Amino acid sequence: MDKLGRNIILIGMMGTGKSTVGRLVADSLGYNLIDLDAEIERMEGRTISEMFETDGEPYFREAESAALRSVLLRDGIVLASGGGAVLRSDNCDAMKRGGWVVALTADAASIVERVRGDANRPLLAGDVEERVRRILDERKDKYRFADVMVDTVGRSADEVAADILTHYRG
Repeated sequence: MDKLGRNIILIGMMGTGKSTVGRLVADSLGYNLIDLDAEIERMEGRTISEMFETDGEPYFREAESAALRSVLLRDGIVLASGGGAVLRSDNCDAMKRGGWVVALTADAASIVERVRGDANRPLLAGDVEERVRRILDERKDKYRFADVMVDTVGRSADEVAADILTHYRG
């Protein structure tokens, strides 16, 4: 299937630039940007941190899957998914059916630099560097189903967005 006209779904570890790059790609195409985490919070009426604190990660992952299924019913979107949306194979299948999937990548040091001090990331509570490295290791193969991989290290959001658009327009 031709990718032009399809939704663009950005996946990748937290701190790889999905939201920032997603905004640039969406604006270039006249698409709507949907940040999955913001959509989950809107649907739940509370923050992700509150969901983790009150109901735990399993509850959050259920809410994430429900929000993902709902969002992928739309057309003309760039979706900035949550970094952990790929942990469920049914989410990966839904993303493949719902659009053209781009994995944004970065090394651990770059991610740590980008997310250090962000209190809105419950999975990073404690030693940020150790947590990032552990999560990266746990998820190292989870992003491989993407149609294309784009490295974000040492590149501006504008450069990454231009690279995605070049691939998309093929």
